[in-house]
Amino acid sequence: MKKHNPANERIKRKYFAFLKEAKRHSEPTIDAAAKALNRFEVYTSFRDFKKFHFQQAINFKKHLAEQKGQRSGEKLSKATLHATLNQLKRFFKWLSREPGYKSRIQYSDAEYFNLSDKDTRIATAKRNQKAPTMKQINHVISTMPADTDIERRNRALIAFTLLTGARDSAIASMKLKHIDLLAGCVNQDAREVQTKFSKTFTTYFFPVGKEIHEIVSDWVRYLRDENLWGNDDPLFPATLMKVGPSCHFEAAGLDRKHWSNASPIRTIFKNAFIAAELPYFNPHSFRNTLVKLGQEICKSPEEFKAWSQNLGHEKVLTTFLSYGEVACPRQAEIIRDLAKPQEPIKNDFDTFADALAKRLNTAGVKL
Repeated sequence: MKKHNPANERIKRKYFAFLKEAKRHSEPTIDAAAKALNRFEVYTSFRDFKKFHFQQAINFKKHLAEQKGQRSGEKLSKATLHATLNQLKRFFKWLSREPGYKSRIQYSDAEYFNLSDKDTRIATAKRNQKAPTMKQINHVISTMPADTDIERRNRALIAFTLLTGARDSAIASMKLKHIDLLAGCVNQDAREVQTKFSKTFTTYFFPVGKEIHEIVSDWVRYLRDENLWGNDDPLFPATLMKVGPSCHFEAAGLDRKHWSNASPIRTIFKNAFIAAELPYFNPHSFRNTLVKLGQEICKSPEEFKAWSQNLGHEKVLTTFLSYGEVACPRQAEIIRDLAKPQEPIKNDFDTFADALAKRLNTAGVKL
């Protein structure tokens, strides 16, 4: 069975270089393009791109709509269809301008990868993002053991995510020098920390409780004072794996190096929530929790602006649009409260007059 087409591989390599060098896309974005192209090639039995016809796009859309996810076993979501087809649309638009292809592929042919208006609206609809409550997070942290180095790291990892709202990719790449316990902040330096859009910013510890702060502080002091680790050592090191008595690889403490990606962090979160008998919430959901907390305690636009900047957002609107939706139960509560008869609000003069009258009456002065 044919598993690749040499001509296709050459032009794909050129396209991936274009995405990386010209469009400045990240590796995950390029990987998504590669995955979409592979799906299309498998469907066409690796037919040469020069033989592309718009009917292939139409047939592929129908084929993709019937496919099932490997993990869920259910049909692919509209969002997955939309993302995959958009990647193919961009590729064939680019391909239609390349030498050797522009005489064979029409620029407009790529439009046949579009979903219907209805499916596009479904795919791009904004949905309420689930997030754990502060009580749930505190419960998870309180139930986590801290007897071994690995257990202490795992507990501190979840506490640190709540304390800073940092993304998991950033946490996986942080070094001890990036955290300042005296100033109560983390310097997310894009030269060394994998921040979103490679932005550099400072995050000050969110007011999420003294116990959370102490867990993180104890962990940093443990690495520095007891393990004698330096500034360039990882804040949350990977697990050291060694061959154990069973002749299998087993966890043997902490390794003095970073995780290669954020997958182990998500696994730690999943195991912690399951152990606490709660539904799993990923690290990113903690940012939604922090936004909801900010909406409750911030009393002025300036305070919420500072809260937003602490999450790495340049504009407050980003915080509101991406994280700040009102949860359905709270929405219902607000609407019900608005339907209740409102008591007239007294102005300052009326309040003063009432207080004066009461004081005079107490003193025996009749008005």
